[in-house]
Amino acid sequence: MTEPADQHARRPRIMIAAFEGWSDAGAATTTVLQHLAELIDAEVLHAIGAEGYVDFQVHRPKIVFDEQGDRVLDWPDTRLYGKVQRPGAEAIDPDTETVRRIDGTPVTDLFLLAGVEPARDWLSFAEEIIELIDVWDIDSVILLGSMFSDAPHSRPIAISMSSEDASRRAETGAERSTYEGPAGISTVVDLALAAEGIESLSLWAQVPHYVHSAPSPKATLAILDRLEELLDIVIPRGALLDEATEWEANIDRIAATDEEMTQYIKRLEESRDANMAAETTGDALALEFEKFLEQPRADHQEFAEPSADDAAESGSGDDAGSPAGGASDEPGESDESDDQGPETDAR
Repeated sequence: MTEPADQHARRPRIMIAAFEGWSDAGAATTTVLQHLAELIDAEVLHAIGAEGYVDFQVHRPKIVFDEQGDRVLDWPDTRLYGKVQRPGAEAIDPDTETVRRIDGTPVTDLFLLAGVEPARDWLSFAEEIIELIDVWDIDSVILLGSMFSDAPHSRPIAISMSSEDASRRAETGAERSTYEGPAGISTVVDLALAAEGIESLSLWAQVPHYVHSAPSPKATLAILDRLEELLDIVIPRGALLDEATEWEANIDRIAATDEEMTQYIKRLEESRDANMAAETTGDALALEFEKFLEQPRADHQEFAEPSADDAAESGSGDDAGSPAGGASDEPGESDESDDQGPETDAR
């Protein structure tokens, strides 16, 4: 990667990180990384080896064919992606869909860190991320998360922001989390960054729990919207807009044939609308996230046990280390409702 001639005048380098697993409800965050990687034509810059961190019985390596036609193992490593600027390369065509700044110039200083939440040695894993940030001279980190919650699919996806850095809070309007309780790899990384004086910000999206077995393109769009605002960039949405519309329409169609689900969604909508009108406080957001962490994962399935096919499709996933494929102390949104409703598959 080439360095600008004037190092002091260069634009800030931003790393966006997401981890497949607990903090990737609806595959919202890993889909964000995949979408951005495709737009900027990102390449692998570095890999943190999965050995010693990942449970291979949960995230198994894959056997694939390489470019020479040989069978090789693709391990679930955590990979850093970025745009490689090669000397003599042609300039990006103005009509090419890519991530651009407000003035239309392509963004070339965006880094993406994708992987699975490690099963062990989290502190060592966080140290390796710190080393990566130092080697690639990255200035600021945005950690992405998404959580299942009592959120109605028919309302805008709520996004919360928090930061340990006072200057970032003042700049972005983020809050300092007051949550205490179980934590994931994103929290470990976040605190490690703060200890090293590296600016970081956490974004969390709230995903309707009653469609847990399907990806949530609407949540992905909400995260992209917030990234645009934070970074002053323009991100083409591609097919995500149509996918989000179809996702919501599919849920509406299913709910129309299920009175129990219809009434449950209506209660969530009324609760959300009331909370929005009352301008829900950060304490209420923290309470929602605390409830999410302290409940058993099965709590969101009490109305209907998933079929074998659903269970397989909503399983752990093995696309580790790819932008296609932790938990933080940051809440998603307000406490919508304490009752758990029926589930559906919006695919």
